[in-house]
Amino acid sequence: MFSAKTYASRREVLRTKIGSGVILLPGNMPAPNNYPNNTYYFRQDSSFLYYFGLNIPSLVGVIDADTGEEMLFGDDFTVEDIIWTGPQPTLRELGAQVGIAAAHPMAELEKHLRKAIAQGRRIHYLPPYRGETKLQLSELLGIAPARLHEHKSVDLMLAVAEMREAKSAEEIDELERAFRIGYDMHTLAMKMCRPGVVEREIAGAIEGVAKSAGAGVSFPSIVSQHGETLHNLCADGVLEEGRLLLCDAGGETVGNYCSDHTRTYPVSGRFTPKQREIYEIVLAAHDRVAAIVKPGMMYTDIHNAACLTLAEGLVGAGLVRGSAEDAVAAGAMTLFMPHGLGHGLGMDVHDCEAMGERSFDFSSIADRAAESATCIYRAAWRVRPGTVMSDEPGIYFIPALIDKCRAEGLYRGIVDYDRLDSYRDFGGIRIEDDLLLTDTGCRIIGDRKIPVTVDELEAVVGK
Repeated sequence: MFSAKTYASRREVLRTKIGSGVILLPGNMPAPNNYPNNTYYFRQDSSFLYYFGLNIPSLVGVIDADTGEEMLFGDDFTVEDIIWTGPQPTLRELGAQVGIAAAHPMAELEKHLRKAIAQGRRIHYLPPYRGETKLQLSELLGIAPARLHEHKSVDLMLAVAEMREAKSAEEIDELERAFRIGYDMHTLAMKMCRPGVVEREIAGAIEGVAKSAGAGVSFPSIVSQHGETLHNLCADGVLEEGRLLLCDAGGETVGNYCSDHTRTYPVSGRFTPKQREIYEIVLAAHDRVAAIVKPGMMYTDIHNAACLTLAEGLVGAGLVRGSAEDAVAAGAMTLFMPHGLGHGLGMDVHDCEAMGERSFDFSSIADRAAESATCIYRAAWRVRPGTVMSDEPGIYFIPALIDKCRAEGLYRGIVDYDRLDSYRDFGGIRIEDDLLLTDTGCRIIGDRKIPVTVDELEAVVGK
């Protein structure tokens, strides 16, 4: 948790950006796992955390953009609650921690909002992503849950994304702490990797590191010999000689900032010549991105630079014919890397994606999104000092995708499908680090390097 001054300053900047109306920022509520009193581990809404800093369930923050009034709504713990939770600060005491003097019972929130609505004032809220929050907003605002997205505030979306993308010095310190958790997770996974070990054993061990050193994992860990499945959360496989293990995992600090790294390495401890060739291609793309990224670049140009490097390597490997430029122009690289190069990173492992392109069709506001140029719409994302983004190229041999493209006649004369047949059981390789944009370029976050070259990995894996 940062100082009250930090949160007060953020709220003031947001109020100025929005200008008028009422800004409504609900925190998350407990979510039942399999019965009401057995909940999932609580994770606060990141935007509420950014402006109000309180990692406590069932709170709502309100900022009056016209008057500057700031309010916290919630309910004090009762004796019945305290029996289970122990003594807790009052709502007023919680507000004081983040510079808010006005604290009100939750029952007063609807009355406050309905009065503003009756006065014709705009209620600004972000697109909700949790069912509990959708029902809460529906009741507070009198809008059917299915229509909440129609009334979301694009002004608030863009303002929040612009603020959250440019990381402050204290946020960068948190991201460095998150890196250190990730470093310990990944180096442990490497040391545990050997034939006969169950993937789940590694996943469990590294998630224990994340929980003991911070708030837990920043996303469910991907630990799989089937790296060709991009988000493979099945960890039931037994590690086999000759296979590759892909580990995509990250930790979250107690201050709720995330890391996200991927490494791929041989179960046997040594790459085969075929594995090494593909690995070196992916590493070249990873390193190329880290070398060229600088403020002002468009994300699409960064992505295309990675694809060009991958294509050059695949031409050299005989899997792609002709020029690398032609392969990229034809879209052939989507057969080998059917995902974007990277994403924003911060309080969310895909920063601001709760209000980003996967939750909203940006075509209707494409011009405004381009002007904002934040990570919530990668087609118009322009990186700037303070931006943090993942650098995660990969090459995947996905039999179903290969068969589909071949049957449809895609990339004919570019992809050597016959040669590709011998890679159907190869799996996939992804290499990922987190880049921080500086005033002149970028640097990989971290005070050390997670082993990444062939020699570094072979010196650690299974040792």
